[in-house]
Amino acid sequence: MPKKVKVSDLVREFHLEIICGEEGLKRPIVTADLYRPGLEMAGYYEFHPTDRVQILGKTELTFFDGLSSEERMDRMHRLCAPEETPCIIISRGMDAPIELLAAANDHQITVVRTAMATTILASRLTNFLENRLAPTTTIHGVLVDVYGIGMLISGSSGIGKSETALELVKRGHRLIADDAVEIRQTADHQLIGNAPELIRHLLEIRGIGIINVMTLFGAGAVRTEKKISVVVKLETWQQDKQYDRLGLDEETTQIIDTNIPLVTVPVRPGRNLAVIIEVAAMNFRLKRMGYNAALQFTNKLTESLAEDMDDL
Repeated sequence: MPKKVKVSDLVREFHLEIICGEEGLKRPIVTADLYRPGLEMAGYYEFHPTDRVQILGKTELTFFDGLSSEERMDRMHRLCAPEETPCIIISRGMDAPIELLAAANDHQITVVRTAMATTILASRLTNFLENRLAPTTTIHGVLVDVYGIGMLISGSSGIGKSETALELVKRGHRLIADDAVEIRQTADHQLIGNAPELIRHLLEIRGIGIINVMTLFGAGAVRTEKKISVVVKLETWQQDKQYDRLGLDEETTQIIDTNIPLVTVPVRPGRNLAVIIEVAAMNFRLKRMGYNAALQFTNKLTESLAEDMDDL
């Protein structure tokens, strides 16, 4: 579920100056989309998105200054939707029109101000809101950065996920999260994983206990977050199960609303899981670059069989 964002969060994050309407600081913000009400200043409110944060910049306020007093009061009262408008932000440190302050006080809407340019403010606000309002979930597993590829290692408890992550860290890769991976889905359906604050940089190894990876291996052995590119599922080797030996059948799994490549690795004594995951990461990179070893092998095999048939 997405986290809740209130107007007070914006004030705190961007050090906004509160001009009026402190009663509205608890209003929720439900969308990452922002709005600059230029047409509304001209009197067109047909499709005004009242549920968005409203930004008044130099263009809007300069046009507003040229209106008559009746028009100015009408525009601002219609801009301040009593139940829906989260807040109104004035950029470039400009003065707030008295008509806006009167309307905002009437409807208990917070008006804040910042010295930032309008485009910079909009960009930073959008990034902040998209991160905070993104759909999230928590998955049991380990997230490791292997050759720049975010590998989410999943599997039943005790199968060796943390031990595999420890071996990967020893081999120069980086740990993001162990045991619990918090995942958020961005607007372009990318999955970003990070560790809960309480267990950040920590790794649980049965028989030893909890270790701090950053303390033991240095700051280069950890990172705060990483885009998840592949899920590696560890499962106990089943003798009667047919495992993919060529790599032609590409499985996927769904996290939130995003499908992501899935690699199933059977676990049994003697298999070096860390090396297998390294190879899976490198193979994924090669596929993104357009080289598929399994497909090339199959094509060569088909060509060879066709030549043999021609010789008969």
